[in-house]
Amino acid sequence: MVYRAIGIVSGSSLNGLDLAFAEVQETSGRWTAEILAAERFPYTAAWKDKLRAAASLNVKAHLQLHIEYGRYIAETVRKFIDTNNLHFKVQLIACHGHTSVYDPAHHICSVLGDGATIAALTGINVVTDVRCIDLSLGGKGAPIYPIAEKLLFPDNHISLHLGANAVLSGHHNNFYQSLEVCPANKLLDMIAQRDDKPFDPAGAMAAEGKLDSRLLTIINELEYYRLPYPKTLSLDFASDVIYPLVDDLSLTVQDALRTVVEHIAVQVASAFRYLNQQHQFPSGRLMLTGGGANNEFLVSRIAGNLAADGVEIIVPDKSTVNFKESLAMALIGILRWREENNVFSYITGASRDSIGGAVWIGQEA
Repeated sequence: MVYRAIGIVSGSSLNGLDLAFAEVQETSGRWTAEILAAERFPYTAAWKDKLRAAASLNVKAHLQLHIEYGRYIAETVRKFIDTNNLHFKVQLIACHGHTSVYDPAHHICSVLGDGATIAALTGINVVTDVRCIDLSLGGKGAPIYPIAEKLLFPDNHISLHLGANAVLSGHHNNFYQSLEVCPANKLLDMIAQRDDKPFDPAGAMAAEGKLDSRLLTIINELEYYRLPYPKTLSLDFASDVIYPLVDDLSLTVQDALRTVVEHIAVQVASAFRYLNQQHQFPSGRLMLTGGGANNEFLVSRIAGNLAADGVEIIVPDKSTVNFKESLAMALIGILRWREENNVFSYITGASRDSIGGAVWIGQEA
């Protein structure tokens, strides 16, 4: 069976709304997928301010924003469909809007983006609120995206997502563990911006720099790296802890980037070895996704630090690298439509697996 769906994700970093149109196929229990079109729609400053302030709104204002943001998502979907000539090709929209309140201890996850509004304005069936039933079953409602690794990339048992932070996860049979390793893109971008560059394309600036052993030693010995797993890495760790240490040494941008790249590679290698000790994975493959997987120099240093471990580094196609979570969301929506489990208790800690998501019928009867 072949499904064509749009997966939508808004990340906590407020970079924008990520849309991916994917063709997903199931044949005798084996799933494959291809992203046919994908785009990030950056948030305006006004939308960033609204989303940041959402948790502090009163009930009426929060509901109004929920509807308004649903309209914004619907307008963005229609623009995406027009741009990519997808009229009458999209069977389903699976949307994870923007999380405004997340309190799993009290079974709460409020996600902005009204599904009824999206369905009504696009005329397409919509799946939203995937996490809710898992929370009601005592789970954390997260993570949900590892389903992509489970079904679409079953041969790559260990994955590294290089986003604002580097997150390493191992997934094999009914074992899953995720490690928040260290800052990644956010820290690298902050350093590149000292040279009036938004980021370091392909790591070219870092490749020109010299490794500063003083800085590398200082940041590798920070308290966070001595704490045992599981542990949570704040998004502010890069800006509040590491960046000031980089700034204090007055290194060139190139030398600072080179040293931080090495720091990331060293910490990833250490986390990989720890994860492999927890569970003996059958393959020595490490799949890289996220914006940092476009940094060729960073990828080469991760590979270099893991060379002695016999690890094969896998960097998939650009669309998967940049829109893996949107692809996972499309798959989650399709499984909901099929009334099959799409959130797994061995990952979230719930009392059982569940079929998560509310369905909104946008098509006329």
